Amino acid sequence: MSKQRFTPEFKEEAVKQVIDRGYGVAEVADRLGVSAHSLYKWVKAVSPGKSEQQSKELLEAKGEILRLRAQIRRVEEERDLLKNCHGPLPACAR
Repeated sequence: MSKQRFTPEFKEEAVKQVIDRGYGVAEVADRLGVSAHSLYKWVKAVSPGKSEQQSKELLEAKGEILRLRAQIRRVEEERDLLKNCHGPLPACAR
């Protein structure tokens, strides 16, 4: 019983069908005549690691938090200006 070897190009195309085109692993594996287990391994090999992906998501979330905090600060300052303004707004703005 010999193991079937697949070229890197074949593996790349199979992975593209799953990742880029959105086909299911089982569907692509059946169509190409490979085991779903092998295809899962190929997809996992080219996908970013969970730690890398989690780090990227964490950095994006931190950036958004900083942006939102700055926006809240600005809105609170605007609110406080309007709150402390006694009288009509145009007279207060002078």
